[in-house]
Amino acid sequence: MAPWRSLLARAIHKNRSLTYSRYFQLATVRADGRPANRTVVFRGFLGDKDQLKIITDSRSEKANQIQHQAWGEACWYFPKTREQFRLVGQLNLIGAAHPNAGLKDARQTTWQDLSDAARLQFAWPHPGNARTDDQEAFSPPPPDPQHPLPNFCLLLLTVVQVDHLELRGEPQNRSLYYQDSSNDWIQQGVNP
Repeated sequence: MAPWRSLLARAIHKNRSLTYSRYFQLATVRADGRPANRTVVFRGFLGDKDQLKIITDSRSEKANQIQHQAWGEACWYFPKTREQFRLVGQLNLIGAAHPNAGLKDARQTTWQDLSDAARLQFAWPHPGNARTDDQEAFSPPPPDPQHPLPNFCLLLLTVVQVDHLELRGEPQNRSLYYQDSSNDWIQQGVNP
């Protein structure tokens, strides 16, 4: 397991009383090269891998951006412990037609773990389109909790670099974590 992962898990645990500590910002790149940033919900790690689980709708702009440019960066701040993690990595959309059976199973399990309200949003009208006047469009029948809707995607961020800043102490502590050519994790203390 990557050395930064236990630090991130500890920060998540110490901040667990703050509901919003599960939210972080995810930046992607638009087709025209401009950045796009939004808040997403942390859905856990994929097993013992260095992959963060997120969910998204295949109809969203985010999904289109990832298809053009798979690099992304997450920025996550934990107020109780006064820590920031910036995680750079490859984004992988796991949709209904994904060829990897294990990842398709992870998609289904993630769907089943969602609340009814979270699943319902995937049955709403196309995200980003002009708002419909039909309010019934936002009250569809509840989706089957066992079987994901076709537009539901598990989104994985496979982390390759981490910038961890602890905003306590004089001076503050900052470490970079990155993989060398053998895919071993290296930690380097840097100036804050």
